[in-house]
Amino acid sequence: MAERPTTNWRNRVAEEAEALAAGTLDPECACMAGLFPEELLTSTDAVLDTFESELPGVGEADDAQIFGVVERVVLALNTVNEAHNACAYETDEREQLCQFIDQSLTEHGVAIDVLRGPQAIVGGLRAAWTRRKLTGP
Repeated sequence: MAERPTTNWRNRVAEEAEALAAGTLDPECACMAGLFPEELLTSTDAVLDTFESELPGVGEADDAQIFGVVERVVLALNTVNEAHNACAYETDEREQLCQFIDQSLTEHGVAIDVLRGPQAIVGGLRAAWTRRKLTGP
């Protein structure tokens, strides 16, 4: 099962907090809690919950339905990003989210590389994400 990026982000916040508590990290070097505040993680997880709820049966769906699922999750993530001054998801975070979405679709029987039509995912999900106008730097 694809691992949510938020799991990784929470782990990074926790590791940094442990290092701060142990005195092995200079507080001036700490940044994870600022990069990944709990509200951002919770909001992102809510979007991913909705996305995951749409996955059963998506492998049998037509291309338009699959693109609808992708578009909804991307637009919802854009909304979260905008609520955080359009800087919640930097390039690395967007890549992780794309990989999660791609893996999740693949695990549910969607052959990303064979989708057809005017919205075909040429170059993978990252290209489709860009066309769906994921906001960010």
